[in-house]
Amino acid sequence: MHHVLTESKMALNNFRESRSAFSVAINSNARMLCFGPFGDDKRIPFKHVFINLGDSYSTDTSIFTAPRSGVYSLAVTIYSVIDSPINPFAACANLMVNGHAVAVLPEHTSNDHEDSSTVVVAVGLKAGDQVVVLLPAGCVICDNLSHFNTFTGFLLHTTDS
Repeated sequence: MHHVLTESKMALNNFRESRSAFSVAINSNARMLCFGPFGDDKRIPFKHVFINLGDSYSTDTSIFTAPRSGVYSLAVTIYSVIDSPINPFAACANLMVNGHAVAVLPEHTSNDHEDSSTVVVAVGLKAGDQVVVLLPAGCVICDNLSHFNTFTGFLLHTTDS
């Protein structure tokens, strides 16, 4: 009986350790603040943390590092207020895994004064893979207490590799 109890406790601890979820936004300022445009690509600094279960998202680097190999759900939403007609891509971002684009979020400027885009993907990650959201050169995103710009991820299930 003791052996079964020990195995059950170990299985429960492994389950708890495998939990990984994060959800972050750019800021918590009352007034609208914009990030960009820049002359080169910049990592979007998601600093407001809703949840960081497993502490795998770093607010210092804005990088999510996969703690375990598995299938992860990743979501990015971007938003911008358009004040300039010269920028053809008002709100845009790239979801990157280990330096490679997994998803591109372009939003062409139209007749309205707001642009947004969202992507949700399920991807296989290996332990140690790094996920970031980049703001491409010439793009701009804006945010306030409404948290229009978010980056979210969670482990769906672990894999052996």
